[in-house]
Amino acid sequence: MKKLRIELFDRDKVDPCYISSWLRVAVTAGIEELTLYLPATPEDEAYYSFPYSLLFNGSENSIRYLDIGICAFRPTAGLGRWRSLAILSLSNVLIADDELEGLLYNCAALEHLGLLNCPEIVCLKIPCLLRRLRVLRVSLCRNLQVIDSNAPNISIFHFSGSLVSISFGSALQVKNVHMECLEFGQSNIVLHARTKLLSYAPNVETLVISSPNEMTSTPTLSRKFLHLKYLHISLIGNEAISPDYDYLSLVSFLEASPRLETFILEIRQPCMEHESVLWNAPQLRRLPQQCHTSLKSVTIVGFSSAKSLVELTCHIVENATSLERLTLDTSHGCQSSGGCSVNIPQRRYYTESGALEAASPYMCIPMGEDIIMETVKARLAIRVHVTGKVPSRVMLEVVEPCSWCFGVEDVDA
Repeated sequence: MKKLRIELFDRDKVDPCYISSWLRVAVTAGIEELTLYLPATPEDEAYYSFPYSLLFNGSENSIRYLDIGICAFRPTAGLGRWRSLAILSLSNVLIADDELEGLLYNCAALEHLGLLNCPEIVCLKIPCLLRRLRVLRVSLCRNLQVIDSNAPNISIFHFSGSLVSISFGSALQVKNVHMECLEFGQSNIVLHARTKLLSYAPNVETLVISSPNEMTSTPTLSRKFLHLKYLHISLIGNEAISPDYDYLSLVSFLEASPRLETFILEIRQPCMEHESVLWNAPQLRRLPQQCHTSLKSVTIVGFSSAKSLVELTCHIVENATSLERLTLDTSHGCQSSGGCSVNIPQRRYYTESGALEAASPYMCIPMGEDIIMETVKARLAIRVHVTGKVPSRVMLEVVEPCSWCFGVEDVDA
């Protein structure tokens, strides 16, 4: 047997001793992939303790893929090394800092490390001997405070949760960074990306940021993203962005990114509280002329009549000399035929009750009554302030909400 997958659900009532027996029979020398997911454990019950020693019966030389969920995983020192383990994924697993660090020291072949909701991890230390490690994904480890990696060749870093101290040592290979914060109390992740990210990922090429609460405008700094080509910023939630936040300040990213080709800005909030460009607003601000010579594609989802957002759009139109396509989506990401699909793997939105929901790939994210009314103002703002400034070489697409945007039904692919 080369692959074993055991996945039990809440309705399954299986004595833990049977699980250990199955593993004892199936996990033998030659097995390459092992997946074990157990039912959710009530808070007052102990987690199933994974029999770690069973993995050292010859299988430690053959296992390449280990995916374990909802159990206690207590690596024992001195049992041996994992000679072939390339992918390690721990989800809802109890494992302490020193246990995980000791495990990683014995995984020199590791290429992909994923940690999801591992509550005992406070300081994640990754040793320098993991020279093959390319992908690090850390999500919702609620007590995590520090990520300290000395693995020299990490190129993909995906992080979800409250902001923590991050260090990649002297590693310069981090090219793809996704940072997602879904807690209303955690603010200014966009600010963090502009002021802190270059200290641990100076050569980033793809940057995706999701923030539920941005209170401070983005500052202009001298440090540059010299290799950044793709930037996607999402501001999502009931408190996604302060009315005082200056969208025009996002120009800081553009002027710091001489190679930037694609810029996507998503704004999803139940009502537009910024100053509107339509009602007694002062004259539009204009920044000193800049040349964003590499920028080819710009998409703004959730476009509104907010004055500073219109100013940002006008700045891009007037200064992006290689711009080919400008998409202004006045919906929250209309998925209907002819609509604009924002291509991200997991789109999320907050319902009116405040619950976080995942949107299917073919779903229009629902819009409240206030935002539906705002789309009318947004289209007027485009006609008055943007359309006439768009050069003939640029394809301007204005996306309006479809009938599905009023609900949560799926539309045909």
